[in-house]
Amino acid sequence: MTEDQQKKLGDVLWKLADQLRGAMNADDFRDYMLSFLFLRYLSDNYEAAAKKELGKEYPAPNGHTTPLQRWYEENEADVSAFEDLMRRRMHYVINPDYLWGNIADMAKRQDGELLKTLQKGFDYIENESFG
Repeated sequence: MTEDQQKKLGDVLWKLADQLRGAMNADDFRDYMLSFLFLRYLSDNYEAAAKKELGKEYPAPNGHTTPLQRWYEENEADVSAFEDLMRRRMHYVINPDYLWGNIADMAKRQDGELLKTLQKGFDYIENESFG
């Protein structure tokens, strides 16, 4: 990508961010966006590590359920041991309900519980993930 193309892309992204922000203060908007980026980062890394740990046991994607949600549902007796292992290896866990894939799916479906789930997810990360 040329320098001119990068500048044009940057201009488009700033305009888009301004439209998304609407009347919200830029500092508040930044805080929201950083929170979402942090959630995405933690989720992606956690899912990649879980997939590596579970190997062939890691389920394929299936509709509105993330693979890790499905694994939790199908292996309830093993969840505690799995989370203990992940805390030792990754130093944190994320409940599958709060993974980025689930949040994004809820947003696409305009699920009425999205905001409550996000709040619970951020509370979970703050108070329980790092155990």
